[in-house]
Amino acid sequence: MSEIHAIFWDVGGVLLTNAWDHTERAAALEHFHLEEKEFRARHEMVVSSFERGKISLDEYLDRTVFYCDRSFTREEFRDYMFSLSHPKTDVLAFAHSLANSGKYFMATINNESRELNLYRIEKFGLREIFRLFVSSCFVGLRKPESGIYRLAIETTQINPEQCCFIDDRALNLECAAKLGMHTIQMQTLDQLLGDLKKLGVE
Repeated sequence: MSEIHAIFWDVGGVLLTNAWDHTERAAALEHFHLEEKEFRARHEMVVSSFERGKISLDEYLDRTVFYCDRSFTREEFRDYMFSLSHPKTDVLAFAHSLANSGKYFMATINNESRELNLYRIEKFGLREIFRLFVSSCFVGLRKPESGIYRLAIETTQINPEQCCFIDDRALNLECAAKLGMHTIQMQTLDQLLGDLKKLGVE
């Protein structure tokens, strides 16, 4: 087995709570008393563009929320969206220790919109951990498309057999595995530690 030189991490669901997944959207709909069916239909039409960085957060909100008068402001809705992000402190601390060891190239492969991604990078100190952010909003590709994993491999010029990708969703791991990357489906920190140890990462 090849020695691991690079570890790629999903962000939402692994290091932090999700940024704007169904749980977060449901919380916002309840908080602001929005009609779920209409919002979902509008969200599904623009979410790909939103996460690929093709439209801004303001444009996304124009199309999903503020297409009619509301009793709350855009700033209030944005602030609430951002407030839904929380750290998984134990996993973050472990990732930080791996980065500090200097043994591994640390990077992300994640699907997030630009404004939320930049907020989370800053808020949770992710620049102190990762040297590269292969985020959908920066590269115009989304998991589980094979192109985003290929871009990560080609950008770092590290053989896929020497790379490990960690994600909480099985579908997002399939293309990475087909390209030759080692993959781990994140469930708990103890499980992650055990699976990394099998790859020689401690």
